[in-house]
Amino acid sequence: MRKNIFILSLFLLSFLGVKAQFYVPDYLGDNFEFHTFKMNDDYEGEVISTLIKRKTENKDAVAVLYVHGFNDYFFQSEMADKIDSAGYAFYAVDLRKYGRSLLPNQYPFNVRSLDEYNTDIDSAIAVIRKEGYDEIVLMGHSTGGLISANYARANSKNLPMNGMILNSPFLDMNQSWIKEKVLIPCVSFLGKFFPKAKLPQGLSPGYAHSLLKEFNGEWNFKTDWKMINSPSLTFGWIRSIYTAQRKVQKGLDITIPVLVMHSDKSIYGDEWTEEFNNGDAVLDVKDIEKYGKRLSSDSKDVTINNGLHDLVLSKPEVRKEVYVTIFEFLEQFR
Repeated sequence: MRKNIFILSLFLLSFLGVKAQFYVPDYLGDNFEFHTFKMNDDYEGEVISTLIKRKTENKDAVAVLYVHGFNDYFFQSEMADKIDSAGYAFYAVDLRKYGRSLLPNQYPFNVRSLDEYNTDIDSAIAVIRKEGYDEIVLMGHSTGGLISANYARANSKNLPMNGMILNSPFLDMNQSWIKEKVLIPCVSFLGKFFPKAKLPQGLSPGYAHSLLKEFNGEWNFKTDWKMINSPSLTFGWIRSIYTAQRKVQKGLDITIPVLVMHSDKSIYGDEWTEEFNNGDAVLDVKDIEKYGKRLSSDSKDVTINNGLHDLVLSKPEVRKEVYVTIFEFLEQFR
């Protein structure tokens, strides 16, 4: 069914033509525009996803499609500008129930299977291909990295992209032994029957404070879309993550090159300290390194010293290394 939707999307785009009015201006500024896709309704009602495009003169180039993480949305305009300046086309997707795609009838970020996102990515790729880009690299951050890996698994017989870049992918829970081995599996099981039930998140603002300019970071973003303290997690969402992570951890054998990047260290604590600006305050980097190698026989692991969880939001000297690594990887697809 999902592949039929993808083919239908290609047909409709070909029949109608992708014209300038297909996009509308985006709040990030003159270089950015977006298009909203109306998706099939789900258990919460109306659903949309959003494709954001960085305007470019880079035709006949490789296109990068960015997938954000949990409690997140696309706001990293510097990343888009860097990728465009390097000669590539840049697109991003705000997945259903995130950012530009969050509707009043929806609980933020709520899904019951990561496969729900596949049609969001399919729709984005259909447009990118219609606009003339044959070489596509999927770039996922954190939960977006897990979603990208799951998308590759679902399309393993006919991959619609040529490579993947994973920025601190969420390949395992960063919790105590008792939570990872007992609590999370139990909640995941219950999530099949009680998907709307909720489990409170911790209230540490340390990571958000390491990013936001008003605190100890360099960046501005909409805190109603990327919240300082994320909301409680539904049992259904936990089940969707746990199920996808178990498949990753057994190995996916993705048949395209995969770049896995992560910080050299993880940071723990509830309140911001200087260390929050020099490490991953969300995930266990050892888990990323361990399970990232199981994604593909052509998987490359790169450690970024002093990198934040979202590596492209690290200090200037650190993200310079991040972009060098990204562009070295992308060069093979030119």
